[in-house]
Amino acid sequence: MKKLINDPRRVVRDMLEGLADFSPHLGLLADENVIVRSDLPPPAARPVAVLSGGGSGHEPAHAGYVGPGLLSAAVAGDVFTSPSADAVLGAIRIAAGPAGAVLIVKNYTGDRLNFGLAAEMARAKGIPTEIVVVADDVALRHSVEPARRRGIAGTVLVHKVAGAAAAAGLTLAEVAQRARAAADELGTMGVALGAATLPGASQPGFVLAEGEIELGLGIHGEPGVERAAMQPADTLVAAIVATIAEDRALAPGERVALLVNGLGATTPLELAIVARAALAALRGRDLMVARAWCGNFLTALDMPGCSLSVMRVDDARLEALDAPAEALAWRPGERPGPARSMIAATTDMAPATSAAIQGTGLPPAWQTALAAVSRALREAEPELAALDGKAGDGDLGASMVRGADAIDALPASAWANPSTLLAALGHALRRAIAGSSGPFYATAVLRGARQLAGIDAPTAAELAQAFDAGVASIAELGGAVVGDRTMLDALRPAADAFGAAAAAGQPLAQAWQQALDAAEAGAAATASMRPRLGRAAYLGERAMGAPDGGAVAVTRWMAALATEAGS
Repeated sequence: MKKLINDPRRVVRDMLEGLADFSPHLGLLADENVIVRSDLPPPAARPVAVLSGGGSGHEPAHAGYVGPGLLSAAVAGDVFTSPSADAVLGAIRIAAGPAGAVLIVKNYTGDRLNFGLAAEMARAKGIPTEIVVVADDVALRHSVEPARRRGIAGTVLVHKVAGAAAAAGLTLAEVAQRARAAADELGTMGVALGAATLPGASQPGFVLAEGEIELGLGIHGEPGVERAAMQPADTLVAAIVATIAEDRALAPGERVALLVNGLGATTPLELAIVARAALAALRGRDLMVARAWCGNFLTALDMPGCSLSVMRVDDARLEALDAPAEALAWRPGERPGPARSMIAATTDMAPATSAAIQGTGLPPAWQTALAAVSRALREAEPELAALDGKAGDGDLGASMVRGADAIDALPASAWANPSTLLAALGHALRRAIAGSSGPFYATAVLRGARQLAGIDAPTAAELAQAFDAGVASIAELGGAVVGDRTMLDALRPAADAFGAAAAAGQPLAQAWQQALDAAEAGAAATASMRPRLGRAAYLGERAMGAPDGGAVAVTRWMAALATEAGS
């Protein structure tokens, strides 16, 4: 498995050296894998030190939370492996003063043993030390007693509460008490779509079948509550929120903090969808989300999936979460409102005019023809996606389906006359299709609408003129010419052939068939063209060998119209 590392045995040290190099406020112990604040005051003047740590692979935890108002130091073990007691003791001795230290420990056996032993050794050396164990995983609530639950992503919120208490000058006992109280009001549950792969390993840690997920797994890939079929994000999130709310006995009207956490390979796009669903599920239970975070806070290397943490809060805990803090991975929480803010559009770009609506009404053949175009675009989605994926981002098929949706949703008022229809279609396409396809098609159709203004029953020659005007508008907008390996390599030959055939007096069906033949020849020719515009231009000769997706898309909807014209 490919990873950007050097020696797999040195990944943790290399990672910590990178953090220390990058951040002047962080220091690295010479003989242990410990990151410590480099701006700590002299020992006698230090407040209670707050330390955490555990196995690496959970970045940005734990070193990412070292800084004022958060952790004084973080101890890093090997990937998914507890640090040694000696490393923890080294962190305590370098970071703590007479006020003592609080160790925040995730509830894993290795962490509890090594942090616990280090605490005993620190006390023997005269350093007052308290341990706070976080056991926030609610997934196995029916099979594991609360004291044996795993500690997972909610630990980050406990870091913040403890760090704020220490920065406020509270005593060792008070800092520990506030951290324990926060941990007691915290519940977390995760879902994995796949496994993580350790540095140096040749395969992932476990295998999920196609369409299978793991609910409630741990942050090292440990088994969860069940394996289940993949479901929509809203369904999964609702189930997770329900589990947390029931386990924590959250009552309507209570305030909570929400942490939406990616497990390492989950995109910001997906996390935003999860956050949307989590806020909706919590609000649906009449819970007020007073603070919220969304991002990667405590990961599992490159695992695809996420976890949700919900903490019951009061004024004091909110004050701790809001207290000033500076660390590489920390940012202040958002304050979601009671509902989404929706802003109405300020302008109406509806195309219809009173003159246009007064048309005689288009014959049914127009609707039949556009319905055929819609079907053709949907059927071509896999082909167009594959072609676009060879030279672009692969979204052309989906874009054309959105265009089909726009066609199917045209209102009855759009079918008054050709100009009104094309104007309505142009505005529908600009709203429906993102990327470059939407503006190109919308511009072409709107230009054609103007060309046909006042014409209720256009001739083949008039349709050819409108088509030519639309194709010209695409060239003007994008700056492409024939030979650049774009949709114009199909459109321009088609427009020329259509215009010539119509001018010669050929019937519409025959003229359009000649246009289609020219478009298909032009599209096929793009396979041997070196792209000069668009994303494909970045690939150069690597994009050659397959026809341009945009040009092929033109032939698919033109073929649908040819069939209807012939019948």
